[in-house]
Amino acid sequence: FDGVAVMLEKMIEQKLGEAVKAKRGMCLKQTGIKGIPDRMVLLHDGKIGFVEVKQKGKKPRVLQVFRMKQLELLGFKCFVLDDVEQIGGIIDAIQSS
Repeated sequence: FDGVAVMLEKMIEQKLGEAVKAKRGMCLKQTGIKGIPDRMVLLHDGKIGFVEVKQKGKKPRVLQVFRMKQLELLGFKCFVLDDVEQIGGIIDAIQSS
């Protein structure tokens, strides 16, 4: 069952990457800092957002919530993505920041 969960999360992450690429932006995988959101989305005109990708219905861990709050205090937009239907709205929110 856990393998399916990971696959669903990877699929959502892949769709996010495709949508960002279609906007001619970059969707960079974050590694190295515990709790930091999975993806940093870079769009034209210096627009940046952080996206934590989750399996449908799953919530971020305590450390992930803490890191997103740290980033938000620095003025960055952070999102939790658990459904491909949310991708367009997240990209729009990053672009309009």
